[in-house]
Amino acid sequence: MKINVLAFGIAKDIFGAPSVSVNLNGSTTADLKRSLEANYPKLRQLVSYMVAVNNEYADDEFLIGEKDEVAIIPPVSGG
Repeated sequence: MKINVLAFGIAKDIFGAPSVSVNLNGSTTADLKRSLEANYPKLRQLVSYMVAVNNEYADDEFLIGEKDEVAIIPPVSGG
């Protein structure tokens, strides 16, 4: 299944674009993370990052559908 993944913050820099298309083998957010980290190894260097599906944070077992809006949310800091 092919999905579009939106990128924010440093993830946007790692991808080199505000979004990327991913051919997903599997259907969970864990599958998506494995695929993204294989194609963009620098993503593994982030201490943590979250996957949001349809504007909600999703755990690794969340099932992604082709029409879902998926985003990578990097760690943020502030003061």
